[in-house]
Amino acid sequence: MNKKKSSIFSGMLGNNIVLSSLMVVSPVIICGDTLKNAAALVYAFSAITFLSVMISSFVPTKLSYTVKIIIYAIISSFVYIPVKLAAQEFFPGAVERIGIYFPLLAVNSLIIFRSEAELYKLPKDHMIVKLIFYILGFDAVMIATGFVRELFAYGTINGRIVDVNTPVIGLAQPFGGFIFLGLFCGLYRCIRSAVINKKEDIRSDADVSCK
Repeated sequence: MNKKKSSIFSGMLGNNIVLSSLMVVSPVIICGDTLKNAAALVYAFSAITFLSVMISSFVPTKLSYTVKIIIYAIISSFVYIPVKLAAQEFFPGAVERIGIYFPLLAVNSLIIFRSEAELYKLPKDHMIVKLIFYILGFDAVMIATGFVRELFAYGTINGRIVDVNTPVIGLAQPFGGFIFLGLFCGLYRCIRSAVINKKEDIRSDADVSCK
């Protein structure tokens, strides 16, 4: 039971879609250079993904895989329209700043592939919880990336100037985002590996003591 619960909640840390599966990395690398951009992307990704996956879960399972993927893409495209209109109200200029990566969120891999391969095979309540934690996993990486890159690239936090003596201008560029995300992924995987090894050691010690 604990293992089953762990797999449901793992999307936030243990199986983060960005740091572990390297999904939806382009918006993080290209657009995640400020908190304003990060907040707009978090809103768009969360709203589009949650609504699209929930609506798509009612698509008949008997349809062929190809047809279902096309239907998922169409549904997410329709969901994108009101999300974009709301973004223009709540995040002025965000759609223009983010550019093509904003509409690309409507066909992100969590909607198109991971939902069909994994989420729709779960009971509805488990699917919803796991979906939420997958979304939160992306959101956490997006916010952390936007915060760090804005701080060290521009010397600001959410547009407010802070005291950073040696700004790293390259972090504002896509190659800087790529390097930062690579280091972030490496740190994440080292920590995850250490935690897994520790759990295995504890489990093996428990098995030995039981014998």
